[in-house]
Amino acid sequence: MPQPDASPTLAALYQSLILEHYRRPRNHGVLEDADVAVTVKNPLCGDQLVLQLAFDDTGAVRAARFRGQGCSISLATASMLTECITGKSREAIDATAHQFARMLEGDADAATEPALGDLRALSGVAKVPARIRCAQLPWEALERALSDGR
Repeated sequence: MPQPDASPTLAALYQSLILEHYRRPRNHGVLEDADVAVTVKNPLCGDQLVLQLAFDDTGAVRAARFRGQGCSISLATASMLTECITGKSREAIDATAHQFARMLEGDADAATEPALGDLRALSGVAKVPARIRCAQLPWEALERALSDGR
């Protein structure tokens, strides 16, 4: 389902939120007691991220940190992702990942999902195919980290 054009005000708000996460990333740095660390790279553009996760006794994400270098989309996505997944069970994270993937495919309904939080600001990436990979990179790291941490 194609995404309707966002109003200029909403588009500006989303752009502002993306830049805020890029300039002042949340959960950026080293997680000293990480249970798993994954490095991902996008050889096409040079983006590189390290995602670290720590799990609680139930398997939920207790803490998440990232570091790396990349474009505003990949780093803002990593910042938003770490905020979104902290405290969530793997099942909840899987559901959120599915919603995010649908949003990047242009599904307007997925872009309204409250569970995505700030990640909804990335809905416009669906209109720029060259940038989709940038938004997917942190999710690739998360998928690998969850697999490694099981």
